Amino acid sequence: MKRKPVLSFWQVWNMSFGFLGIQFGFALQNANVSRIFQTLGSDVDRLAVLWLAAPVTGLIVQPIIGHYSDKTWGKLGRRRPYFLVGAILASLALFVMPNSPLLWVAVGTLWIMDASINISMEPFRAFVGDMLPSEQRTQGFAMQSFFIGTGAVVASLLPYMLSNWFGIANVASGDELIPPSVKWSFYIGGSVFFLAVLWTVIRTKEYSPEELKAFEEEKILSNPEAKVTAKSAIELLGAFVRNGVLFSVAGIVLSFLFYHFDLEKELYILSGGLLVFGMVQLLTAFLSKQRKTNNGLVEVITDMMNMPKTMGQLAVVQFFSWFALFSMWIYSTPAVTGYVFGATDTTSALYNDGADWVGVLFGVYNGFAAVVAFLLPVIARYTNRKVTHAIALILGGLGLASFYVVRDPNILIISMLGVGVAWASILSMPYAILTGSLPAEKMGTYMGIFNFFIVIPQILAASILGFFMTHVFGGESIMALLLGGASMLIAAVTVLFVDDVDSPDK
Repeated sequence: MKRKPVLSFWQVWNMSFGFLGIQFGFALQNANVSRIFQTLGSDVDRLAVLWLAAPVTGLIVQPIIGHYSDKTWGKLGRRRPYFLVGAILASLALFVMPNSPLLWVAVGTLWIMDASINISMEPFRAFVGDMLPSEQRTQGFAMQSFFIGTGAVVASLLPYMLSNWFGIANVASGDELIPPSVKWSFYIGGSVFFLAVLWTVIRTKEYSPEELKAFEEEKILSNPEAKVTAKSAIELLGAFVRNGVLFSVAGIVLSFLFYHFDLEKELYILSGGLLVFGMVQLLTAFLSKQRKTNNGLVEVITDMMNMPKTMGQLAVVQFFSWFALFSMWIYSTPAVTGYVFGATDTTSALYNDGADWVGVLFGVYNGFAAVVAFLLPVIARYTNRKVTHAIALILGGLGLASFYVVRDPNILIISMLGVGVAWASILSMPYAILTGSLPAEKMGTYMGIFNFFIVIPQILAASILGFFMTHVFGGESIMALLLGGASMLIAAVTVLFVDDVDSPDK
């Protein structure tokens, strides 16, 4: 038995470098897709439902990719084949997106793009868990945060830079629908995505299954608290049936209420999601009763039911953190262009100036996140990972809520510094805490399941924010950012109750 060796700075650098490309594509999507949707004719209160591609594809794709990457071993290793395939598909989607002639084409391309990004992204999280010992995991995820921030700041600023520094038009002309500056940003992003991931594929190697097994045995021997006791699918049969009936009935009842009161159709996403989850649980129960447990569906749902205590506690933190982030990504463009710049005509120069400024603001929070990423491990050494994450979330919540009182576009930069601190921590601390509680042989599966608690709040946001925008907020997008700030402050409180079983200070 042996411990995982400590890797050098450049080894950690190379294994994380692919995230530069992944976040390049992700940031272009976040900063510009609402702009593309509005330009192609979407109403502001329909933006949330059109953004469903991101959370739904993550919900489906990540656990599947995680499950199969756990079982993969070949010339490229365990995780790297998925890095490469996802990069190729996502790069192609980035080239297609700004050339979408119609709204439904752009929505379909977003689904393909997000599925492809998820194919690359999920194994990268498990990769750090596979390769780094406990004392280096915070550094490893912080390095990912650095590349995420660096890629995102450049990608977010690209339309602004191409327009103001290189003279590429910021307003479409003739038969064009999307401005040339946005198109060229996506072309550059597709190229960077592929090349950055290719660097990690070529410059890293992975431990064999035998080595990972030996590392896991040593971890359990030195820290018995980290051992996960799991029940079989047969033992969980009653729980599958109970949950299946409960969620199915809840989905049916809510659907009836939404229909009876003639509420927004987006709300059916919530009730439909509950019904689908209930049916999946019942199908799992049926297969388990038939002793057909050797398949991906039953294995993933069984693993979800056996999730470690730490993972369940972090799920609450993630829920409120990502609800806040999704609110910001959807409504920053209409909030800033309308509330701060006073522009509602999507074809006007003032609106496009405001939309470009959103790209600048996104660049600020991502750039600051890249800088702060290396400070977080230092703070964690003097406090611990939970306190560090709580401080970051408080700063992010206050920064997001401040949009409601700040009317000067330049001062919003200060607001985004707080969001940047939170973003750096959200991308690193929960994963550093989580990884130590997971069994090595199911690292990819549990990382994929953990993504449920990122995408479920996003699906909820997409389901209810349109309703709130129409009936509660009076169409004022700025209120969605205020709600997001409150959600992030709740996340800051809940993280203090998480049990970090593999904390270096224990």
